[in-house]
Amino acid sequence: MEKQQLALIIPAAGKGERVGSEIPKPYLKIADKTILEYTLSRFKGVSGLGEVIVSTSEKYLTITEELLKDVFPDITTHAVLGGEERQDSIRNALQMISGKTGLIAVHDAVRPFVSKDDIENCISEAVLWGGAVLAMPAKDTIKVSGIDREIVKTPDRDTLWQAQTPQIFWAALFREAYDYAETNRFLGSDDSSLIEKIGGKVVLVEGSSKNFKITFPLDLQIAEYLITKEG
Repeated sequence: MEKQQLALIIPAAGKGERVGSEIPKPYLKIADKTILEYTLSRFKGVSGLGEVIVSTSEKYLTITEELLKDVFPDITTHAVLGGEERQDSIRNALQMISGKTGLIAVHDAVRPFVSKDDIENCISEAVLWGGAVLAMPAKDTIKVSGIDREIVKTPDRDTLWQAQTPQIFWAALFREAYDYAETNRFLGSDDSSLIEKIGGKVVLVEGSSKNFKITFPLDLQIAEYLITKEG
């Protein structure tokens, strides 16, 4: 498949409750920059990137537009209003993507340490198969619970992976999956689950444990350490 333009969607309409902040996590500052800025900067220079769309809350639309212009002065960018669910926010962003885009990537706003090499490996696999997801093999034994949290199954850890982002797909396949989900009122746990629902193929691309999602206060402390101590 020939080289195609890539569009990046970043949903950033969530809240900061689990890190104990009134400010949404993407807009928390570390060393005078927002987490969102660090995340966006990881995609600078990525091959084929032509559009970046961030979905956010109404309060942060203007600041997000400014951040996008600062980080990506030479490509098309948009800040759009997010929705009730993450999936709604991505659907809103999807409306802004041009028809010339062949690949769509979705990345969490609060995964600011993804590497360019991992992003481009994920792109290469998505081009080949239709969909690719950065992920890490599960380190811990996973339990499946039933009623009253009774353990009912211990799956083989060798088959379990922890999904990360970016998750990258052929644009036509991505649009088809979102149309199906909207028509059938299906809410997936991530974007690859929507592709799986329509029978699309998605492959796993091993990433890095450094590509963690800032969710809890400890995650924020680790992020602060990595940014301030290691640059």
